[in-house]
Amino acid sequence: MIDQGRDEKIGRVAGMIAKAENVVVFTGAGVSTESGIPDFRSPGGFWTKFDPEDFTIDKYLASPETRRKQWRFLLSGDLFNEARPNAAHEAIADLERLGRLNCVITQNIDNLHQKAGNDPAKVFELHGNMRWIRCLDCGGRYPVEEILQRNGKSEEVPVCGRCAGILKPDVIFFGEALPEETLQEANWRASHCDFLLVVGSSLVVYPAAYMPIYAKQAGARLVIVNLSPTPADKFADVVIHASAGEVMGRILAEVRQRLAGSCA
Repeated sequence: MIDQGRDEKIGRVAGMIAKAENVVVFTGAGVSTESGIPDFRSPGGFWTKFDPEDFTIDKYLASPETRRKQWRFLLSGDLFNEARPNAAHEAIADLERLGRLNCVITQNIDNLHQKAGNDPAKVFELHGNMRWIRCLDCGGRYPVEEILQRNGKSEEVPVCGRCAGILKPDVIFFGEALPEETLQEANWRASHCDFLLVVGSSLVVYPAAYMPIYAKQAGARLVIVNLSPTPADKFADVVIHASAGEVMGRILAEVRQRLAGSCA
């Protein structure tokens, strides 16, 4: 439940969004967990089921067995395939439909912002996207479904159809740098917005967690919606510790009312 204090905060946030000219939303794992995708770091999360060592780029390149593990993981496929956008994703997509959203910067790799209706060109994925496979040799990029269909039921690790190079899920492994162009664009968007809304991120993973700092340095308003406190709470304009879906649904409803009132 959202208490009276949170209700007042939601009204303030909606007012900021309605007045802002350049709104950026930054999302983390707390949005994905509400769609049933386990957090990677929390107890009972992803790393309790898989060996983190198998997600280092050095081991992936050096070990055929690690690549086979990855392929079996993709063949099982249900972790992301069955996930559907939740109320937070839908609210963020609706902000774009209302013309109130410049872009989404996300740490998530599940493609749910696009499924909810956000323009893929306005979603900057700092950690990649599990729906794509990339060749480490020629740079070719393929939808995961294409590779699965081509390989059939075989558990043999497929290679690039263009150059026979090593294929890898197009997500950031430990030891890999974030995609430079995406990171630079995200940094620029955060540094030039007038309102940054953080949803479902603990803001402890860098360089992604610099986004709210860049926004505040540029004079933007900063709002954080997260279940637990974050290191950036101390310089945010509004902090709401509650579930992403519940809060974002309420914020969207308030924004709609304010926009309708301004047009009346």
